[in-house]
Amino acid sequence: MSRIRPRDQLSTAPPPDLSVGAFSDHPPWLVEPADLPWRIGLDLVREATRATVPQLVRRRRFPPWRRIVRVSAILGWAIAGWFLVDRPKHESRSRAGLAHRLRLAFQRLGPTYIKLGQILSSGEGIFPPELVGEFKGLRDRVPAESFETVRACVEADLGRPLGEVFAEFSPEPVAAASIAQVHRARLSTGEAVVVKVQRPRVADRVRDDLAVMSFLAPHLVGRIPIAVLANPPALIELFAETIVEELDFRLEAENMLDVAAAIAAADQRTIVVPRPHPRLVTPRVLVMERLDGFAWDDVGGMRDAGIATEAVMRAAIVSFLEGVMLFGVFHGDLHGGNLFVLPDGRVALLDFGITGRLDEAHRLAFLRLVMGATMNDVRSQVAALRDLGALAADADLDQVIIDLGLDGPPQDLAETAPDDLTRQLRELTRHLLAYGVKLPKELMLFVKNILFLDGVVAVFAPDVDLLGEVVEVAGYFAARYGDRIARELGIDPSLAGADLDGVRAAIGVSAGTERISYRELQARRETVRRKIGRQRRGRTATVPEGPAAAKPAPGPTDNDEPETGDG
Repeated sequence: MSRIRPRDQLSTAPPPDLSVGAFSDHPPWLVEPADLPWRIGLDLVREATRATVPQLVRRRRFPPWRRIVRVSAILGWAIAGWFLVDRPKHESRSRAGLAHRLRLAFQRLGPTYIKLGQILSSGEGIFPPELVGEFKGLRDRVPAESFETVRACVEADLGRPLGEVFAEFSPEPVAAASIAQVHRARLSTGEAVVVKVQRPRVADRVRDDLAVMSFLAPHLVGRIPIAVLANPPALIELFAETIVEELDFRLEAENMLDVAAAIAAADQRTIVVPRPHPRLVTPRVLVMERLDGFAWDDVGGMRDAGIATEAVMRAAIVSFLEGVMLFGVFHGDLHGGNLFVLPDGRVALLDFGITGRLDEAHRLAFLRLVMGATMNDVRSQVAALRDLGALAADADLDQVIIDLGLDGPPQDLAETAPDDLTRQLRELTRHLLAYGVKLPKELMLFVKNILFLDGVVAVFAPDVDLLGEVVEVAGYFAARYGDRIARELGIDPSLAGADLDGVRAAIGVSAGTERISYRELQARRETVRRKIGRQRRGRTATVPEGPAAAKPAPGPTDNDEPETGDG
C-alpha cells in the first residue's frame, strides 16, 4: 500500500522531511528516503552509465558517415553565410552574426549540440559575449515536441493513460531544451506539479553525435585557437561525462535528493529544492513539486517586493561553496534558467541533470583550493589543482608558481601598458600549454559556476564591497566550520584569517586597494579589454603591404595570441 501522505493529511507543523532535505514549507507530499521505489539499484545504474563513456568516445577508424555529412553540411552552411554576409561588418556585428547562425545550426542538429550550446551559454567571461547571449536561447526556447509525442512517452513510462494520473496537463510546455521539455500539470489527487518529459530517441542521437565528435576531435589538436588550452579529445570525454547521466531521470531525481540533503545538513534554509514524486519517476519522466517565484533576471521585481538581493547573492555563493568544500555534492549547472527566487526571498534550484560529485580526496582538494585562495597560500592552491587533475601528478609546484608568475605582488591590470598585458597573456598561454593543463569534469563545473556567480554579483549587488564580502564569507566559514577545517587540513581558519592580497591578485588590482565594488571592477576589466583590443588592432595595422608582406614579421604570429572572452 502506498505510504504517500497527501497535502490535506499533513500537520500544520514544519514538514518532517525538512530534516532530510532543503524543501519547501508547504509540501504536496513528504519525501521518505526509505520509500522511494525508483531509487532501488540506482548506484549500479550510475556506475554502469559512467562505464559507457570510454566506449562512446573511443577513437574510431571510420566515422559515422551519414551523421558526419549532415553535421558538416549544416555547420558549413552557417559558417559560409557568416563569411559572405556578416564577416565584412564591424567586429561586434560580425561576431553577433556568427553566433546567431551557429545557434540556428545547433538547433537544427538536435539535442547534443543544443546541450553543447547551453554549456557555452554559461561561459560568461570565457566566450565572446555575443556567443553567450545568443546561445542563451538554447536553454529553454528550443522547438517543442508535439503533445501527442509527450503523451505517448508519459503513458509508456508510467504504464497508465494520462487522464488516470493527471487531472490537468498543459499541452504547451513552459520550457523546452535539449534533452527534455517541462509541462505544468495537476495530479488526479490535486497536487500542482511540473512534469519533465524526455525527447524521443534522444539517447540514440546523443550516441551518434558523440561518435562524430570523438572522430573529429583528434584532428583538431593544435589546429584551432579555441583548443589551445585543452586537448579536444579530452573535452569530448568531459562533455560525454556530463550528458550521459542526464539521459536517465531517476539519476536526476536522486541528485535532487542528495543536493537537498547536503543543503539541509548545512542548515542553509535560504535554498529550496523541489520534491521529486515518490512514485512518478522513470528513466524518461520526472514528476516534481511545482514552485513559483521571480525569474532570476527580474531583479527589479524582487526589490519592489522587498527582497534583499544582496542576501540572495550571498546565500547562493555560500551554499555552493558548502556543497563543494564540505559535503562533496553540488549543482553543476548554475545559470539563470535553473534558478528563481521565491516570494519569501529563498532561492529555488532546478534541473539537476548535471551534478558534481566528489570523492573524499577531491573534496579535500577543493577545500584546500578555496582555503588557500582565502589565505593567499599560492602553493596550497597549486597543489590542490594538481590533486584535482589539472596538473600532472609529478609537476614541480615551485616551478609552476614561478612560470605562471604567481609569486609576485598583486598587479593593477588597468594601469598596465598594453604591450605588457599582451606579453603576459602570451607567456601565460605558453606555460599553460607546456604544463598540459586540463580541466577535469568537477573542476570545469566549479569554474563555470564561479563565473556564473561572478555575474550574479554584477546584477544583484553591483555596489557591494567585494573585498569586504570575501572577509565576511571567510568569517562565516571560520566561525561555523573552523573546527572541522582545522581537523581536515591542519589549519585553523579562525587564526589564519583572510589575506586579501591573493584576492587582489585574482581580480587584478594593486596591493594598496582597500575597497572595490563590482561596478568599479567591471570598469577596470573594460579598460583592460580595450587595451588588448587596441594592441591587436595596432599590430594588424603595422603589417606591411606589397612585396614586404612576404617576409614574416619578427615575434609571435596571430596564432600565438591567447584566446580571451572578447573573441
